[in-house]
Amino acid sequence: MYLILTVFFFLFNSSELIIGEEKVDPGIVFIFEGAVKDRIYPSSFHLPESQTDVHIEALVNWDNEKIPEGAVPGGFIPYMHITALVKNSKTGLKTFVDLKPHINLIDNFHYARNIALPGSIKDRYDIEFKILPPSNIELALHNDWYEEYGKNLLNKYTFNYKRVNFEQIAKTSRK
Repeated sequence: MYLILTVFFFLFNSSELIIGEEKVDPGIVFIFEGAVKDRIYPSSFHLPESQTDVHIEALVNWDNEKIPEGAVPGGFIPYMHITALVKNSKTGLKTFVDLKPHINLIDNFHYARNIALPGSIKDRYDIEFKILPPSNIELALHNDWYEEYGKNLLNKYTFNYKRVNFEQIAKTSRK
């Protein structure tokens, strides 16, 4: 009974929709979320909360186990290039965004962007997240890393999720 109540409480009180979770070498965890719309600063660079349906996020952190020596378990991984292509499953309309580094008091550092869905909040959406590692201009590698893991922090990845339902999260407000 306790488990049922816990799941019920989480489902109806969660302020973020988990779209998907991926683990890749060398011990990096990606959690993709649809979060409640928010006011983001500087406002001149971000979609206003009043025009936003969903705050789309990627939490990118070291795992808690099987990580490189010196990595902080659960620590944020900077300098990633992450894009999201959101496609309306019914109409085919699309929106494309670059996720940028953000910080808040819930997830701390993460990548995110306010978006207007390309259709009704009641529609379902297919989402493609593309991950590109930092370039050698953004991130320099010491010899020990290079010898153990190679010339990149990680490989390029594409993750796809089908028929995501944003309706509940789009109807939610932080106020």
